[in-house]
Amino acid sequence: MPERTTPIPNVASHRVAALLREQILSGKMPPGARVMQEEVAASLGSSRLPVREALRILEAEGLLVLKPNSGAWVSKLDLAECVDTYKIRERLEPLALAESIPHLTDAQIDRLDEIEDKIEQSTDIEGFLTLDRELHLATYAGCPIEQLSSMIHRFWNTTQHYRRAYARLTTATGSQLVHYEHRLLIDAVRRRDAPDAERLLTGHIRRTRLALAGHPELFTQAESPGERRRAE
Repeated sequence: MPERTTPIPNVASHRVAALLREQILSGKMPPGARVMQEEVAASLGSSRLPVREALRILEAEGLLVLKPNSGAWVSKLDLAECVDTYKIRERLEPLALAESIPHLTDAQIDRLDEIEDKIEQSTDIEGFLTLDRELHLATYAGCPIEQLSSMIHRFWNTTQHYRRAYARLTTATGSQLVHYEHRLLIDAVRRRDAPDAERLLTGHIRRTRLALAGHPELFTQAESPGERRRAE
């Protein structure tokens, strides 16, 4: 019997996935929003097949949930699920960082400083979220464990909406603390001090988890209006 292989999504599917991914991560499609295949296909002038494949790609990335006889929905978390996700991140991301550090080039580390410079100059939430994501994922770029990297990307995707909601509450003092922690983390990476980098990253993630846990209202505000009506 010939070996079964997983079909490779075509260029059209990746194009549709990229467009939907941007809309979800930017908050244009909020948690709990329904994604209609027909509407997406019509808006893009595409057939349903590339859209269907794109939805499967985004489901694998943690951005969508596909429900039988219901369709596709933007992933959402309640407070307990988000806290649990951050607890997992506290363990997995320091591991990925430690595995990554020996493989990062000096040029890649210099790039971390450049990204942080842009973060400190950013004046809007979306700019901060994009750059903050780029910074942290860049520190894991040298991690040779593909499964670990995939899990971390998925967790970042599923918590993106709640990071945005929390960022709106962050004061100038809080922003300065983030910058300070980023600089310490980059310094530890530059020194190739994996234990120190792990310690700093653990505290960085934990601080956000504790802050989110103190604002349960964020998990209602992040839902789409339609999802809130169904819950009432």
